[in-house]
Amino acid sequence: MTHPDLPPATPTPPPTGSSAATGTTDGTRSLGDIIGDVSRDLSTLVRQEMDLARTEMKQEVSKLGKGAGMFGGAGVAGLLTLIFLSLALTHLLDNWMPAELAALIVGLLWAAVAAVLALRGKQEIKEANPDLPNTQASLKEDVQWAKEQKS
Repeated sequence: MTHPDLPPATPTPPPTGSSAATGTTDGTRSLGDIIGDVSRDLSTLVRQEMDLARTEMKQEVSKLGKGAGMFGGAGVAGLLTLIFLSLALTHLLDNWMPAELAALIVGLLWAAVAAVLALRGKQEIKEANPDLPNTQASLKEDVQWAKEQKS
C-alpha cells in the first residue's frame, strides 16, 4: 500500500523539450537544447536521405542490368538467326543471280537491321532514370524544412 504523501516508487521522466528537462523555470528552451535538437534531427534526416538514395540507385541499376542481359540474349539469338537466314536467302537468290551478288544483298539487308536494333537499344538505355526523382523531391522538402527552422 502506498501512502498519499509519499512520491511514487518509480517516477516518470519529464517529456523531452519541457522546462523540467531543460532546466529552465520559465518554460522556454535554451539555445543549446534547440541546437542539439536541430543537430539530432538533421543527422537523422541525412541518414534517411542516404537510405532513400541507396534504395533508388539499386532499383535503377537493377533495371539497367536486366536490360543489358536481355540485349545479350537477343544478340546471341539474333546471331544464330542471322547466320541461318542469311545462308538460306543467299542460296535462294543464287537461283536468279551470281552467288557473290546474292551474298552482298543479304549482307546489306542485315546491316540495316543491325542499325535499327542499335538505335532502339540506345533509346531504351536513355529511358533509364538515374536522376533519382524521389530523392531530389525529398531533398527539396528538407531544404524548405531547414529554412523554416532558421526563422
